[in-house]
Amino acid sequence: MSKKTRLLAVIILFALLAVVVYAPQKAAQARTAGGPYEDLVQLFKEWREFQAPKFVNGVPDYSTAAMSEQRQGLRKFQQRLAAIDCASWPISQQVDWHLVRAEMNGLDFDHRVLRPWSRDPCFYVVITSSEPDVPAREGPEIPSVIEPWKMTFPVPEKDLPAFQAKLRAVPRILDAAKKNLTEDAKDLWFLGIRIKRQETMILENLAKRLKEMHPALVPDVEKAKAAVDDFRAWLETKHAQMKAPSGIGIENYNWYMKNVHLVPYTWQDQVHLLNREWERAVSSLKFEEHRNRNLPKLEPPKTDEEARARREEAVNTFMNFLRNEQIFTVPDYMHLPAVRGRLGSPGRPWDVFNQIEYRDYLPMRCHDIHWLEKQRLVQEPSPSPIRSRVPLYNIWDYRSEGLATAWEELMMNAGLFDRRPRDRELIYFLVALRCARGMSDLKLHSGEMSLDEAIKSAVDRTPFGWLRADGETVYTDLRIYTHQPGYGPSYIVGKIQIDKLIADKSKQMGDGFTLKKFWDEFFTMGVIPVSLIRWEMTGLDDEIKKLW
Repeated sequence: MSKKTRLLAVIILFALLAVVVYAPQKAAQARTAGGPYEDLVQLFKEWREFQAPKFVNGVPDYSTAAMSEQRQGLRKFQQRLAAIDCASWPISQQVDWHLVRAEMNGLDFDHRVLRPWSRDPCFYVVITSSEPDVPAREGPEIPSVIEPWKMTFPVPEKDLPAFQAKLRAVPRILDAAKKNLTEDAKDLWFLGIRIKRQETMILENLAKRLKEMHPALVPDVEKAKAAVDDFRAWLETKHAQMKAPSGIGIENYNWYMKNVHLVPYTWQDQVHLLNREWERAVSSLKFEEHRNRNLPKLEPPKTDEEARARREEAVNTFMNFLRNEQIFTVPDYMHLPAVRGRLGSPGRPWDVFNQIEYRDYLPMRCHDIHWLEKQRLVQEPSPSPIRSRVPLYNIWDYRSEGLATAWEELMMNAGLFDRRPRDRELIYFLVALRCARGMSDLKLHSGEMSLDEAIKSAVDRTPFGWLRADGETVYTDLRIYTHQPGYGPSYIVGKIQIDKLIADKSKQMGDGFTLKKFWDEFFTMGVIPVSLIRWEMTGLDDEIKKLW
Protein backbone atom coordinates (compact mmCIF):
# COMPACT_ATOMS: atom_id res chain seq x y z
CA MET A 1 0.00 0.00 0.00
CA SER A 2 1.47 3.36 -1.02
CA LYS A 3 1.86 6.29 1.41
CA LYS A 4 -0.85 8.14 -0.48
CA THR A 5 -3.25 5.21 -0.13
CA ARG A 6 -2.46 4.79 3.58
CA LEU A 7 -3.04 8.52 4.15
CA LEU A 8 -6.37 8.36 2.35
CA ALA A 9 -7.41 5.34 4.46
CA VAL A 10 -6.55 7.21 7.67
CA ILE A 11 -8.60 10.25 6.55
CA ILE A 12 -11.60 8.05 5.74
CA LEU A 13 -11.27 6.27 9.13
CA PHE A 14 -11.27 9.57 11.03
CA ALA A 15 -14.23 10.77 8.99
CA LEU A 16 -16.19 7.63 9.89
CA LEU A 17 -15.28 8.02 13.55
CA ALA A 18 -16.46 11.61 13.45
CA VAL A 19 -19.81 10.51 12.05
CA VAL A 20 -20.17 7.82 14.72
CA VAL A 21 -19.32 10.19 17.57
CA TYR A 22 -20.93 13.41 16.33
CA ALA A 23 -24.14 12.10 14.74
CA PRO A 24 -25.81 11.11 18.04
CA GLN A 25 -24.87 14.49 19.52
CA LYS A 26 -26.36 16.21 16.49
CA ALA A 27 -29.54 14.12 16.76
CA ALA A 28 -29.87 14.93 20.46
CA GLN A 29 -29.50 18.64 19.70
CA ALA A 30 -32.18 18.35 17.01
CA ARG A 31 -34.59 16.72 19.46
CA THR A 32 -33.99 19.51 21.94
CA ALA A 33 -33.88 22.54 19.66
CA GLY A 34 -36.07 21.54 16.74
CA GLY A 35 -37.46 18.20 17.73
CA PRO A 36 -39.49 15.54 15.96
CA TYR A 37 -43.22 15.12 16.35
CA GLU A 38 -42.74 12.73 19.27
CA ASP A 39 -41.23 15.58 21.28
CA LEU A 40 -44.43 17.56 20.75
CA VAL A 41 -46.51 14.63 21.95
CA GLN A 42 -44.39 14.34 25.09
CA LEU A 43 -44.60 18.09 25.69
CA PHE A 44 -48.37 17.91 25.29
CA LYS A 45 -48.60 15.16 27.89
CA GLU A 46 -46.55 17.19 30.36
CA TRP A 47 -48.55 20.33 29.53
CA ARG A 48 -51.88 18.68 30.30
CA GLU A 49 -50.59 17.54 33.67
CA PHE A 50 -49.20 21.02 34.40
CA GLN A 51 -52.27 23.09 33.50
CA ALA A 52 -54.59 21.19 35.86
CA PRO A 53 -54.78 22.76 39.34
CA LYS A 54 -53.27 21.01 42.33
CA PHE A 55 -55.68 19.63 44.91
CA VAL A 56 -55.35 20.33 48.62
CA ASN A 57 -57.68 18.28 50.84
CA GLY A 58 -60.04 17.69 47.94
CA VAL A 59 -60.09 21.36 46.91
CA PRO A 60 -58.60 22.63 43.62
CA ASP A 61 -56.05 25.29 44.54
CA TYR A 62 -56.78 28.61 42.81
CA SER A 63 -55.16 30.75 45.48
CA THR A 64 -53.12 33.80 44.53
CA ALA A 65 -49.88 31.97 45.27
CA ALA A 66 -50.88 28.91 43.21
CA MET A 67 -51.95 30.98 40.24
CA SER A 68 -48.75 33.06 40.36
CA GLU A 69 -46.70 29.87 40.33
CA GLN A 70 -48.74 28.48 37.43
CA ARG A 71 -48.31 31.62 35.37
CA GLN A 72 -44.53 31.50 35.81
CA GLY A 73 -44.48 27.83 34.81
CA LEU A 74 -46.57 28.57 31.72
CA ARG A 75 -43.79 30.72 30.28
CA LYS A 76 -41.42 27.74 30.35
CA PHE A 77 -43.89 25.57 28.47
CA GLN A 78 -44.41 28.26 25.85
CA GLN A 79 -40.64 28.57 25.40
CA ARG A 80 -40.30 24.81 24.97
CA LEU A 81 -43.05 24.79 22.35
CA ALA A 82 -41.49 27.72 20.47
CA ALA A 83 -38.20 25.79 20.32
CA ILE A 84 -39.89 22.99 18.37
CA ASP A 85 -39.58 23.83 14.69
CA CYS A 86 -42.53 22.21 12.91
CA ALA A 87 -42.20 24.02 9.56
CA SER A 88 -41.06 20.91 7.67
CA TRP A 89 -43.62 18.55 9.20
CA PRO A 90 -46.68 17.22 7.36
CA ILE A 91 -49.64 19.59 7.69
CA SER A 92 -51.49 17.18 10.00
CA GLN A 93 -48.63 17.35 12.51
CA GLN A 94 -48.31 21.12 12.16
CA VAL A 95 -52.02 21.30 12.98
CA ASP A 96 -51.31 19.48 16.25
CA TRP A 97 -48.52 21.95 17.05
CA HIS A 98 -50.98 24.82 16.63
CA LEU A 99 -53.51 23.08 18.86
CA VAL A 100 -50.95 22.92 21.66
CA ARG A 101 -50.04 26.57 21.03
CA ALA A 102 -53.72 27.56 21.24
CA GLU A 103 -54.19 25.72 24.54
CA MET A 104 -51.17 27.43 26.09
CA ASN A 105 -52.49 30.76 24.85
CA GLY A 106 -55.80 29.87 26.49
CA LEU A 107 -54.22 29.55 29.90
CA ASP A 108 -52.26 32.74 29.25
CA PHE A 109 -55.54 34.54 28.46
CA ASP A 110 -57.11 33.15 31.63
CA HIS A 111 -54.30 34.67 33.69
CA ARG A 112 -54.22 38.01 31.88
CA VAL A 113 -57.90 38.66 31.18
CA LEU A 114 -60.60 36.20 32.23
CA ARG A 115 -59.21 35.26 35.68
CA PRO A 116 -62.28 33.08 36.35
CA TRP A 117 -60.96 32.01 39.77
CA SER A 118 -60.97 35.62 41.04
CA ARG A 119 -63.79 37.37 39.13
CA ASP A 120 -66.34 34.75 38.05
CA PRO A 121 -68.53 32.93 40.62
CA CYS A 122 -69.93 30.81 37.77
CA PHE A 123 -66.51 29.14 37.71
CA TYR A 124 -67.18 27.49 41.08
CA VAL A 125 -69.91 25.11 39.95
CA VAL A 126 -70.12 22.16 42.34
CA ILE A 127 -72.86 20.03 40.74
CA THR A 128 -74.59 19.77 37.34
CA SER A 129 -77.76 17.92 36.37
CA SER A 130 -77.33 17.09 32.68
CA GLU A 131 -74.79 16.12 30.07
CA PRO A 132 -73.74 18.82 27.60
CA ASP A 133 -74.34 18.02 23.93
CA VAL A 134 -70.88 19.40 23.06
CA PRO A 135 -67.47 17.81 23.78
CA ALA A 136 -67.08 19.52 27.17
CA ARG A 137 -69.01 21.90 29.42
CA GLU A 138 -69.52 25.34 27.89
CA GLY A 139 -67.20 27.76 29.64
CA PRO A 140 -64.59 27.53 32.40
CA GLU A 141 -65.32 25.55 35.58
CA ILE A 142 -63.45 23.79 38.37
CA PRO A 143 -62.40 20.19 37.62
CA SER A 144 -64.15 18.54 40.61
CA VAL A 145 -67.81 19.05 39.64
CA ILE A 146 -70.26 16.37 40.83
CA GLU A 147 -72.04 14.91 37.80
CA PRO A 148 -74.92 12.61 38.84
CA TRP A 149 -75.90 12.15 35.19
CA LYS A 150 -72.69 10.14 34.72
CA MET A 151 -73.43 7.88 37.66
CA THR A 152 -75.33 4.64 38.19
CA PHE A 153 -77.95 4.54 40.96
CA PRO A 154 -77.79 2.84 43.36
CA VAL A 155 -74.13 3.82 43.42
CA PRO A 156 -71.83 0.77 43.16
CA GLU A 157 -70.01 0.02 46.41
CA LYS A 158 -66.61 0.67 44.84
CA ASP A 159 -67.67 4.20 43.78
CA LEU A 160 -69.19 5.30 47.09
CA PRO A 161 -65.99 6.58 48.77
CA ALA A 162 -65.10 8.89 45.85
CA PHE A 163 -68.70 10.15 45.61
CA GLN A 164 -68.85 10.87 49.34
CA ALA A 165 -65.47 12.61 49.22
CA LYS A 166 -66.73 14.95 46.51
CA LEU A 167 -69.87 15.76 48.51
CA ARG A 168 -67.84 16.48 51.63
CA ALA A 169 -65.45 18.72 49.69
CA VAL A 170 -68.23 21.13 48.61
CA PRO A 171 -68.16 23.33 51.77
CA ARG A 172 -64.35 23.56 51.60
CA ILE A 173 -64.46 24.43 47.88
CA LEU A 174 -66.91 27.28 48.47
CA ASP A 175 -64.97 28.56 51.48
CA ALA A 176 -61.88 28.72 49.25
CA ALA A 177 -63.94 30.45 46.53
CA LYS A 178 -64.84 33.23 48.98
CA LYS A 179 -61.14 33.90 49.51
CA ASN A 180 -60.29 33.72 45.80
CA LEU A 181 -63.15 35.86 44.45
CA THR A 182 -61.83 39.37 44.94
CA GLU A 183 -62.69 41.19 41.69
CA ASP A 184 -65.69 43.32 40.74
CA ALA A 185 -67.63 41.93 37.74
CA LYS A 186 -71.25 42.76 38.41
CA ASP A 187 -73.02 40.67 35.77
CA LEU A 188 -70.89 37.59 36.38
CA TRP A 189 -71.72 37.73 40.08
CA PHE A 190 -75.44 38.10 39.33
CA LEU A 191 -75.28 35.05 37.06
CA GLY A 192 -73.36 33.16 39.74
CA ILE A 193 -76.26 33.77 42.13
CA ARG A 194 -78.66 32.20 39.62
CA ILE A 195 -76.34 29.21 39.22
CA LYS A 196 -76.33 28.60 42.98
CA ARG A 197 -80.14 28.64 43.08
CA GLN A 198 -80.14 25.89 40.47
CA GLU A 199 -77.54 23.91 42.41
CA THR A 200 -79.71 24.09 45.51
CA MET A 201 -82.58 22.45 43.61
CA ILE A 202 -80.26 19.79 42.14
CA LEU A 203 -78.96 18.91 45.61
CA GLU A 204 -82.49 18.78 47.03
CA ASN A 205 -83.48 16.30 44.33
CA LEU A 206 -80.30 14.31 44.92
CA ALA A 207 -81.08 14.03 48.64
CA LYS A 208 -84.55 12.68 47.84
CA ARG A 209 -83.04 10.18 45.42
CA LEU A 210 -80.48 8.94 47.92
CA LYS A 211 -82.87 8.73 50.87
CA GLU A 212 -83.96 5.20 50.01
CA MET A 213 -80.80 3.91 48.32
CA HIS A 214 -77.99 5.48 50.37
CA PRO A 215 -79.43 7.18 53.49
CA ALA A 216 -75.95 7.52 55.00
CA LEU A 217 -75.05 9.99 52.24
CA VAL A 218 -78.02 12.29 52.83
CA PRO A 219 -76.34 14.33 55.63
CA ASP A 220 -73.41 14.99 53.30
CA VAL A 221 -75.77 16.22 50.59
CA GLU A 222 -77.56 18.44 53.10
CA LYS A 223 -74.26 19.95 54.26
CA ALA A 224 -73.32 20.59 50.64
CA LYS A 225 -76.68 22.29 50.07
CA ALA A 226 -76.22 24.44 53.19
CA ALA A 227 -72.80 25.51 51.88
CA VAL A 228 -74.29 26.41 48.50
CA ASP A 229 -77.04 28.45 50.17
CA ASP A 230 -74.49 30.25 52.35
CA PHE A 231 -72.29 30.97 49.34
CA ARG A 232 -75.26 32.38 47.42
CA ALA A 233 -76.10 34.69 50.32
CA TRP A 234 -72.46 35.85 50.38
CA LEU A 235 -72.60 36.54 46.63
CA GLU A 236 -75.81 38.54 47.05
CA THR A 237 -74.23 40.73 49.73
CA LYS A 238 -71.14 41.38 47.63
CA HIS A 239 -73.09 41.88 44.40
CA ALA A 240 -75.03 44.78 45.89
CA GLN A 241 -71.78 46.79 46.02
CA MET A 242 -70.56 45.97 42.51
CA LYS A 243 -70.39 48.26 39.50
CA ALA A 244 -67.71 46.97 37.09
CA PRO A 245 -68.72 45.50 33.71
CA SER A 246 -68.03 41.85 32.92
CA GLY A 247 -67.08 42.24 29.26
CA ILE A 248 -63.46 41.85 28.17
CA GLY A 249 -63.23 44.64 25.55
CA ILE A 250 -62.74 44.50 21.78
CA GLU A 251 -58.93 44.34 21.84
CA ASN A 252 -58.92 41.35 24.17
CA TYR A 253 -61.75 39.74 22.18
CA ASN A 254 -59.71 39.98 19.00
CA TRP A 255 -56.61 38.52 20.65
CA TYR A 256 -58.71 35.65 22.02
CA MET A 257 -60.21 34.85 18.63
CA LYS A 258 -56.85 34.93 16.86
CA ASN A 259 -54.60 33.20 19.37
CA VAL A 260 -56.86 30.82 21.30
CA HIS A 261 -59.87 29.91 19.16
CA LEU A 262 -57.99 30.33 15.88
CA VAL A 263 -60.91 32.13 14.28
CA PRO A 264 -59.84 34.36 11.35
CA TYR A 265 -62.51 37.00 12.04
CA THR A 266 -62.24 40.01 14.34
CA TRP A 267 -64.95 41.35 16.63
CA GLN A 268 -65.98 43.82 13.90
CA ASP A 269 -65.98 41.08 11.24
CA GLN A 270 -68.31 39.02 13.38
CA VAL A 271 -70.66 41.94 13.97
CA HIS A 272 -70.91 42.35 10.20
CA LEU A 273 -71.41 38.62 9.55
CA LEU A 274 -74.12 38.26 12.20
CA ASN A 275 -75.98 41.34 10.97
CA ARG A 276 -75.91 40.03 7.41
CA GLU A 277 -77.05 36.55 8.41
CA TRP A 278 -79.85 37.99 10.57
CA GLU A 279 -81.11 40.06 7.66
CA ARG A 280 -80.91 37.06 5.31
CA ALA A 281 -82.73 34.80 7.78
CA VAL A 282 -85.56 37.23 8.50
CA SER A 283 -86.03 38.01 4.80
CA SER A 284 -86.05 34.31 3.89
CA LEU A 285 -88.48 33.59 6.73
CA LYS A 286 -90.95 36.13 5.39
CA PHE A 287 -90.79 34.67 1.89
CA GLU A 288 -91.32 31.16 3.27
CA GLU A 289 -94.34 32.35 5.25
CA HIS A 290 -95.78 33.85 2.08
CA ARG A 291 -95.06 30.71 0.09
CA ASN A 292 -96.79 28.57 2.74
CA ARG A 293 -99.65 30.95 3.48
CA ASN A 294 -102.32 28.54 2.28
CA LEU A 295 -100.91 25.52 4.12
CA PRO A 296 -102.13 24.44 7.57
CA LYS A 297 -100.16 25.84 10.46
CA LEU A 298 -97.93 23.55 12.49
CA GLU A 299 -99.88 22.55 15.60
CA PRO A 300 -98.45 21.15 18.86
CA PRO A 301 -99.27 17.61 19.99
CA LYS A 302 -102.30 17.30 22.23
CA THR A 303 -101.09 14.44 24.45
CA ASP A 304 -97.86 13.00 25.78
CA GLU A 305 -98.41 9.91 23.65
CA GLU A 306 -98.68 12.01 20.49
CA ALA A 307 -95.55 13.96 21.48
CA ARG A 308 -93.55 10.76 21.96
CA ALA A 309 -94.79 9.33 18.66
CA ARG A 310 -93.84 12.51 16.83
CA ARG A 311 -90.41 12.56 18.40
CA GLU A 312 -89.77 8.92 17.50
CA GLU A 313 -90.89 9.55 13.91
CA ALA A 314 -88.57 12.57 13.66
CA VAL A 315 -85.57 10.59 14.91
CA ASN A 316 -86.23 7.77 12.45
CA THR A 317 -86.77 10.19 9.58
CA PHE A 318 -83.52 12.01 10.31
CA MET A 319 -81.35 8.91 10.71
CA ASN A 320 -82.84 7.21 7.64
CA PHE A 321 -82.23 10.37 5.62
CA LEU A 322 -78.56 10.43 6.56
CA ARG A 323 -78.16 6.80 5.53
CA ASN A 324 -80.34 6.70 2.44
CA GLU A 325 -79.11 9.97 0.94
CA GLN A 326 -75.45 9.04 1.58
CA ILE A 327 -74.68 12.28 3.38
CA PHE A 328 -71.83 10.54 5.20
CA THR A 329 -70.97 7.01 6.29
CA VAL A 330 -73.27 6.29 9.26
CA PRO A 331 -71.80 3.52 11.46
CA ASP A 332 -74.12 1.02 13.12
CA TYR A 333 -73.37 2.41 16.57
CA MET A 334 -74.83 5.84 15.74
CA HIS A 335 -78.30 6.43 17.09
CA LEU A 336 -80.53 9.08 18.61
CA PRO A 337 -82.91 8.02 21.38
CA ALA A 338 -86.54 9.06 21.22
CA VAL A 339 -86.32 11.08 24.43
CA ARG A 340 -89.28 10.64 26.74
CA GLY A 341 -90.75 13.73 28.34
CA ARG A 342 -93.92 15.54 29.19
CA LEU A 343 -95.58 18.39 27.35
CA GLY A 344 -95.14 21.86 28.77
CA SER A 345 -98.03 23.05 30.90
CA PRO A 346 -100.80 24.43 28.60
CA GLY A 347 -101.31 27.34 30.99
CA ARG A 348 -97.71 28.48 30.86
CA PRO A 349 -96.01 30.10 27.84
CA TRP A 350 -93.40 27.90 26.22
CA ASP A 351 -89.79 28.97 25.98
CA VAL A 352 -88.11 29.24 22.60
CA PHE A 353 -87.04 25.66 21.91
CA ASN A 354 -90.38 24.27 23.11
CA GLN A 355 -91.99 26.59 20.56
CA ILE A 356 -90.00 24.84 17.82
CA GLU A 357 -90.13 21.28 19.11
CA TYR A 358 -93.89 21.23 19.64
CA ARG A 359 -94.49 22.44 16.10
CA ASP A 360 -92.20 19.79 14.62
CA TYR A 361 -89.47 17.74 16.24
CA LEU A 362 -87.49 17.23 13.03
CA PRO A 363 -85.59 20.57 12.70
CA MET A 364 -83.85 20.22 16.07
CA ARG A 365 -82.86 16.64 15.26
CA CYS A 366 -80.45 18.22 12.79
CA HIS A 367 -78.79 20.03 15.68
CA ASP A 368 -78.49 16.61 17.34
CA ILE A 369 -75.53 15.95 15.07
CA HIS A 370 -73.80 16.95 18.33
CA TRP A 371 -74.75 13.62 19.91
CA LEU A 372 -73.64 11.62 16.89
CA GLU A 373 -70.31 13.43 17.04
CA LYS A 374 -69.90 12.54 20.72
CA GLN A 375 -70.53 8.90 19.88
CA ARG A 376 -67.91 9.11 17.15
CA LEU A 377 -65.35 10.55 19.59
CA VAL A 378 -65.81 7.50 21.82
CA GLN A 379 -66.05 4.82 19.13
CA GLU A 380 -63.51 5.79 16.49
CA PRO A 381 -59.72 6.23 16.62
CA SER A 382 -58.36 9.75 16.95
CA PRO A 383 -56.26 11.17 14.11
CA SER A 384 -53.40 11.78 16.57
CA PRO A 385 -52.43 11.44 20.26
CA ILE A 386 -52.98 15.17 20.68
CA ARG A 387 -56.44 15.16 19.10
CA SER A 388 -57.46 12.20 21.24
CA ARG A 389 -58.08 14.72 24.04
CA VAL A 390 -60.86 17.30 23.85
CA PRO A 391 -59.21 20.73 23.35
CA LEU A 392 -59.19 22.91 26.44
CA TYR A 393 -60.63 26.42 26.81
CA ASN A 394 -63.61 25.68 24.53
CA ILE A 395 -61.32 25.84 21.50
CA TRP A 396 -63.81 23.51 19.82
CA ASP A 397 -66.80 25.90 20.02
CA TYR A 398 -66.86 27.42 16.51
CA ARG A 399 -66.34 23.95 15.02
CA SER A 400 -68.91 22.13 17.18
CA GLU A 401 -71.71 24.71 17.37
CA GLY A 402 -70.97 25.88 13.83
CA LEU A 403 -71.48 22.38 12.49
CA ALA A 404 -74.72 21.79 14.40
CA THR A 405 -76.13 25.11 13.18
CA ALA A 406 -74.94 24.55 9.62
CA TRP A 407 -76.43 21.06 9.66
CA GLU A 408 -79.95 22.46 10.00
CA GLU A 409 -79.83 24.52 6.82
CA LEU A 410 -77.59 22.07 4.95
CA MET A 411 -80.05 19.22 5.54
CA MET A 412 -82.87 21.49 4.43
CA ASN A 413 -80.96 22.14 1.19
CA ALA A 414 -80.33 18.40 0.84
CA GLY A 415 -84.09 17.76 0.86
CA LEU A 416 -84.89 16.68 4.43
CA PHE A 417 -87.92 18.99 4.66
CA ASP A 418 -89.23 18.66 1.10
CA ARG A 419 -92.41 17.04 2.41
CA ARG A 420 -92.65 19.43 5.39
CA PRO A 421 -92.46 22.88 3.77
CA ARG A 422 -93.45 24.79 6.91
CA ASP A 423 -90.36 23.42 8.64
CA ARG A 424 -88.31 25.71 6.42
CA GLU A 425 -89.78 28.60 8.40
CA LEU A 426 -88.42 27.04 11.60
CA ILE A 427 -84.94 26.66 10.07
CA TYR A 428 -84.74 30.35 9.16
CA PHE A 429 -86.15 31.22 12.57
CA LEU A 430 -83.27 29.31 14.18
CA VAL A 431 -80.70 31.24 12.14
CA ALA A 432 -82.26 34.55 13.22
CA LEU A 433 -82.38 33.43 16.85
CA ARG A 434 -78.71 32.53 16.92
CA CYS A 435 -77.74 35.79 15.24
CA ALA A 436 -79.70 37.69 17.88
CA ARG A 437 -78.04 35.85 20.75
CA GLY A 438 -74.58 36.09 19.18
CA MET A 439 -74.89 39.85 18.74
CA SER A 440 -75.66 40.18 22.45
CA ASP A 441 -72.41 38.34 23.20
CA LEU A 442 -70.44 40.72 20.99
CA LYS A 443 -72.03 43.91 22.33
CA LEU A 444 -71.78 42.80 25.96
CA HIS A 445 -68.04 42.18 25.63
CA SER A 446 -67.44 45.41 23.73
CA GLY A 447 -69.01 47.28 26.64
CA GLU A 448 -71.90 48.59 24.54
CA MET A 449 -74.48 46.62 26.54
CA SER A 450 -75.05 45.53 30.11
CA LEU A 451 -76.42 42.07 30.78
CA ASP A 452 -79.97 43.42 30.97
CA GLU A 453 -79.54 45.28 27.68
CA ALA A 454 -78.01 42.20 26.03
CA ILE A 455 -80.99 40.10 27.11
CA LYS A 456 -83.44 42.72 25.84
CA SER A 457 -81.60 42.94 22.51
CA ALA A 458 -81.68 39.16 22.02
CA VAL A 459 -85.38 39.05 22.85
CA ASP A 460 -86.26 41.98 20.59
CA ARG A 461 -84.36 40.62 17.57
CA THR A 462 -85.82 37.11 17.82
CA PRO A 463 -88.90 36.67 15.56
CA PHE A 464 -92.39 35.92 16.92
CA GLY A 465 -91.48 36.84 20.52
CA TRP A 466 -90.54 33.21 21.20
CA LEU A 467 -87.38 34.02 23.18
CA ARG A 468 -88.88 34.97 26.52
CA ALA A 469 -87.27 37.67 28.63
CA ASP A 470 -88.40 35.79 31.76
CA GLY A 471 -87.43 32.36 30.43
CA GLU A 472 -84.51 30.23 31.54
CA THR A 473 -83.06 29.89 28.03
CA VAL A 474 -81.98 33.50 27.59
CA TYR A 475 -80.33 33.61 31.02
CA THR A 476 -78.55 30.29 30.46
CA ASP A 477 -77.29 31.46 27.07
CA LEU A 478 -76.09 34.86 28.29
CA ARG A 479 -74.40 33.26 31.28
CA ILE A 480 -72.39 31.06 28.92
CA TYR A 481 -71.56 33.97 26.63
CA THR A 482 -70.58 36.28 29.49
CA HIS A 483 -67.98 33.97 30.99
CA GLN A 484 -67.03 32.27 27.70
CA PRO A 485 -66.48 35.07 25.14
CA GLY A 486 -67.26 34.09 21.57
CA TYR A 487 -69.63 31.26 22.32
CA GLY A 488 -72.63 33.28 21.15
CA PRO A 489 -71.30 34.09 17.66
CA SER A 490 -69.78 30.59 17.29
CA TYR A 491 -73.06 29.13 15.99
CA ILE A 492 -73.25 31.44 12.99
CA VAL A 493 -69.60 32.29 12.36
CA GLY A 494 -68.65 28.62 12.65
CA LYS A 495 -71.40 27.82 10.13
CA ILE A 496 -69.94 30.42 7.76
CA GLN A 497 -66.49 28.87 8.14
CA ILE A 498 -67.89 25.45 7.22
CA ASP A 499 -69.70 26.93 4.20
CA LYS A 500 -66.38 28.38 3.08
CA LEU A 501 -64.63 25.04 3.52
CA ILE A 502 -67.28 23.25 1.43
CA ALA A 503 -66.83 25.84 -1.33
CA ASP A 504 -63.02 25.54 -1.27
CA LYS A 505 -63.03 21.75 -1.26
CA SER A 506 -65.65 21.44 -3.99
CA LYS A 507 -63.61 23.75 -6.20
CA GLN A 508 -60.55 21.55 -5.70
CA MET A 509 -62.40 18.28 -6.29
CA GLY A 510 -64.45 19.46 -9.25
CA ASP A 511 -66.78 16.79 -10.63
CA GLY A 512 -65.40 14.32 -8.11
CA PHE A 513 -66.96 16.17 -5.18
CA THR A 514 -69.69 14.34 -3.25
CA LEU A 515 -71.16 15.04 0.16
CA LYS A 516 -70.12 11.60 1.36
CA LYS A 517 -66.47 12.09 0.37
CA PHE A 518 -66.40 15.54 1.91
CA TRP A 519 -68.02 14.70 5.25
CA ASP A 520 -66.24 11.39 5.71
CA GLU A 521 -62.94 13.26 5.41
CA PHE A 522 -64.16 16.17 7.54
CA PHE A 523 -65.12 13.92 10.44
CA THR A 524 -61.67 12.30 10.55
CA MET A 525 -60.09 15.65 11.45
CA GLY A 526 -61.44 15.74 15.00
CA VAL A 527 -63.37 18.50 16.78
CA ILE A 528 -60.80 21.24 16.32
CA PRO A 529 -60.93 24.81 14.89
CA VAL A 530 -62.29 24.97 11.35
CA SER A 531 -59.29 27.04 10.24
CA LEU A 532 -57.05 24.06 11.02
CA ILE A 533 -59.41 21.58 9.37
CA ARG A 534 -59.50 23.74 6.24
CA TRP A 535 -55.69 23.87 6.15
CA GLU A 536 -55.39 20.09 6.46
CA MET A 537 -58.20 19.26 4.02
CA THR A 538 -57.30 21.76 1.29
CA GLY A 539 -53.67 22.75 1.86
CA LEU A 540 -54.77 26.40 1.83
CA ASP A 541 -52.68 28.22 4.43
CA ASP A 542 -53.96 31.79 4.09
CA GLU A 543 -55.92 31.61 7.34
CA ILE A 544 -53.19 30.01 9.43
CA LYS A 545 -50.72 32.67 8.22
CA LYS A 546 -53.19 35.32 9.33
CA LEU A 547 -53.59 33.61 12.72
CA TRP A 548 -49.90 33.12 13.45
